[in-house]
Amino acid sequence: MTLDYRWLHDRVRHRFESDEALEAYLPQALTPDELKRLGDDRYLSAMSRRVFRAGMNHAVVDARWPAFEEAFWGFVPEKMVLLTPEQIEGHMQDERLIRHRTKLQTIPRNAQFILDLLQEQGGSFGEFIADWPSTDIIGLWRLLARRGARLGGRSAAGFLRLVGKDTFLLTSDVVARLVAAGIIERPPTSQRDQQRVQDAFNALQQASGRPLCQLSAMLSLSIHPRF
Repeated sequence: MTLDYRWLHDRVRHRFESDEALEAYLPQALTPDELKRLGDDRYLSAMSRRVFRAGMNHAVVDARWPAFEEAFWGFVPEKMVLLTPEQIEGHMQDERLIRHRTKLQTIPRNAQFILDLLQEQGGSFGEFIADWPSTDIIGLWRLLARRGARLGGRSAAGFLRLVGKDTFLLTSDVVARLVAAGIIERPPTSQRDQQRVQDAFNALQQASGRPLCQLSAMLSLSIHPRF
């Protein structure tokens, strides 16, 4: 089964007063050059913020993030990898932070992941993220889930969206549209179903020229209960 982009566009377009209003609503991804200019510290910060957002109100986490930036010295991986268990326990006493020990422990672990990857690949983490092809974004999700700490489930895609890497999100509305279109039968947890979703997005991208993040938003809008 396939999704027809023209049908999707026309269905979503009716929700907006003009083409300009639709375009203004849709998200934008960073360019590869912009992703490469982000420092490794910004990637570790976003990784950590995504970990803390999981299961929590995002606005609460975001409001406290300046305190995290201060407490963790700007999330420089070379510094964060040296965090000791005693320092983590010290942060558990900091009332400015969200005091979740298991999530705090992911900071040095994800710092090590970034440093290990840089040693293997060379360059910067931003270059690695920027160069990963959008036609296999699920492959990047899997790598992040496998090698990162607490980056499984929706967290890999959520992290990528935070840093501006083009990705789709498997929200309930997006999954509902994919099910309705016959692409999948249930939320795509298996590699086979995830590949079917990737193939569907690749076909929509080829037909439209739009980034994955915009196509994801359009799929969600197409089935939203207020549509």
